[in-house]
Amino acid sequence: MKNRLKYISIYRIAIIVWMSIKFLVQIFWFQKRHRIWDQDTKRKWEDMLEKQAGEYRKKAIALGGLLIKFGQFLSSRGDLLPRAFIKELEGLVDRVEPMPFYRSKEIMEEDWNAPLEEHLSNIHEDPVASASIGEVYKASLKDGTAVAVKVQRYRVKDIFKMDFKALKIVFWLVDHFTSYGKKADLPALYREVVRVISNELDFTMELENGNQFKKRFSHFPSVYIPDYYTDLSTKRVLVMEWIEGTKITDLSFIKKHQISREQIAKTLFDLSVEQFLDAGMFHSDPHPGNLMLQSDGTIVVIDFGMVGEIRQEDTNSLRAMVQGFILEDYDRVIAALQDMDFLLENADTERVKKLIKQTTDMYLEGNFDKLDANMMNDVMTDIQQFVKDQPIQLPADYAFLGRATSIIVGVLSSVYPQVDLIQWGRPVIKEWVSGEDSNYSIFKEVAKETARPLLSLPRALVEYLEDGDKEREWKSYHQRNHLFHQFYLFYAFLSLVFIGSGAAALYLTVIQTVLPSIWIGVSLLGLGLIGFISCVMSHFKMIKRIHHNRRNEV
Repeated sequence: MKNRLKYISIYRIAIIVWMSIKFLVQIFWFQKRHRIWDQDTKRKWEDMLEKQAGEYRKKAIALGGLLIKFGQFLSSRGDLLPRAFIKELEGLVDRVEPMPFYRSKEIMEEDWNAPLEEHLSNIHEDPVASASIGEVYKASLKDGTAVAVKVQRYRVKDIFKMDFKALKIVFWLVDHFTSYGKKADLPALYREVVRVISNELDFTMELENGNQFKKRFSHFPSVYIPDYYTDLSTKRVLVMEWIEGTKITDLSFIKKHQISREQIAKTLFDLSVEQFLDAGMFHSDPHPGNLMLQSDGTIVVIDFGMVGEIRQEDTNSLRAMVQGFILEDYDRVIAALQDMDFLLENADTERVKKLIKQTTDMYLEGNFDKLDANMMNDVMTDIQQFVKDQPIQLPADYAFLGRATSIIVGVLSSVYPQVDLIQWGRPVIKEWVSGEDSNYSIFKEVAKETARPLLSLPRALVEYLEDGDKEREWKSYHQRNHLFHQFYLFYAFLSLVFIGSGAAALYLTVIQTVLPSIWIGVSLLGLGLIGFISCVMSHFKMIKRIHHNRRNEV
């Protein structure tokens, strides 16, 4: 029964939308009940978010499809979600129950327009990996060459289309009934989600990405990228070289083959730096399962379905931003953020600039002689919190870049806990900041700064004049009325959802005979009607009271 329901559009949409509405109501009710945020309130808040994320993870594993991929996408959005929610989603592994082999066989034979025996001498029917989009099988070509065959899951495109519809409804709710609508460009974010995740449904793009990575890192020491078989690869089937190896974090394997842990970490560090700092594509999901280690110490990178791209102009903007931090020129930092589309249109650039300066000064007071993995994770957590609190929305590629960086730091600390990122990174950053045009560009900028007039209005005075409470008492009344407008509209919409769900349940009970009892639909429909009538009446009374107060003021 559950497998049948997974392919019913109204069922998937109802489950996803209802879960989202429940989360929003829980958040609203929590904030309404807790006006004072002490340590106990913060702990309860964290517990609630962890519980919500845990429920999301269970639903994602049960339904598969978009929920798993979207959960991985959300785990990269420190600019949107609380850390407690993201931490729970980081453990969301893209593993689902395997499909029956005959489904995969049908897809392979349909795409190849030939029976399997024409191209393969044998294939193991039990997949070596099963994910939300595809399953991987070990097989052999006619000449005996071992290959890995990745096959798209049965009806996966249909499932994703259903889930995209549900996601659009959820984004509309969040945009209209929460404060995120003002802080984030949610329509643009939805388009990014659809674009990024839809790319993974076309295996020819993964094939192209893999070939580009292989060409780019063909001469990189101790790194290998598998070959792809273009003639056997289609949009739904991907054939690649079979690689023997283990996860890069398999310490017993490393010890058995006497591989230098420091050398593994240094190779991975250099590989990551070249991806993350230079223009071009980077691997967005470099978890240990996608980083294999061979007995001779070679690192094998696989699975290029999820990649990001750093444009050349963005590389220049990043370099300018780092130079701005070094020179304490925060106008340059703001300009770089604007060039990279990090700041939303409604951003108060002066406020953001001041907060960036204050945050930077706070870190400069600390000791960064040795930046280990734990400190790096703390810094990244603080950066995520800062970004989340400000009108900053990371483009998808840079959200994935932050996620990839965090994953790599974790892998490095697992393989080589003594890693010193400052020592390894100092010469790289020095060369990178200097730029390609001149090895001395950063020193030229320092000279320009030194030549600036020394007499200027002290920044402390400017900051003092900019501080202060800008809120006015006359706004509070209108803000409160606006809040209650949103409150009643939200519950009216929630009641309509109940009415729609009840009607759908009655249809599935009476017409389709999928649900066992008619009382499910009757109860949902009744609750929805009562709630809707109550909200309309209460809203009308509030509007009448507002008009009465306005006449009295006149």
